[in-house]
Amino acid sequence: MTKLSETQTIILSRAAQNEDRIALPLPESLRGGAAAKVVGAMLAKGFLEEVDADMRRGEPVWRETGDGHGVTLVATDAGLAAIGIESADANTAPAGAADAPTEEPAPKARTPREGTKQATLIAMLRAPDGATIEEIMAATNWQSHTVRGAMSGALKKKLSLDVTSEKVEDRGRVYKLPAA
Repeated sequence: MTKLSETQTIILSRAAQNEDRIALPLPESLRGGAAAKVVGAMLAKGFLEEVDADMRRGEPVWRETGDGHGVTLVATDAGLAAIGIESADANTAPAGAADAPTEEPAPKARTPREGTKQATLIAMLRAPDGATIEEIMAATNWQSHTVRGAMSGALKKKLSLDVTSEKVEDRGRVYKLPAA
């Protein structure tokens, strides 16, 4: 099951109580930039989606599009599933579909852009001899703490790359990635 923050759980629970799954109004404590951040994360994960608001029916507006129309937030099937609620649409699924095990969608594979410092870092670490912190600093014009942060954060956590290190005589600590 997906791990949600307390605020995300409240938003999805309120939406589940509405027949039209509208996730507005947001909790009173959620305002401005914090609201935009939470909603942005939920949109990115596919838990909410933006749909045109029907102003004639009095649907609440999340944001205006600039052309006189408004957008509201609606909980998706994935959003309801994240709080343990099976979609009503599941009952109308094709025969045999209900028997199939439900799996969470695979996370998007992140790939570095070409020509960036991160791509340079990866290329240096994939070289047969690897690279030292000092060599990477010279190639990227980064400070040592930035190099270490890029390896632990971007490479290990976000890209799930296996960065290894070993102490090499006359060279110091050398970092490597397995060849692609």
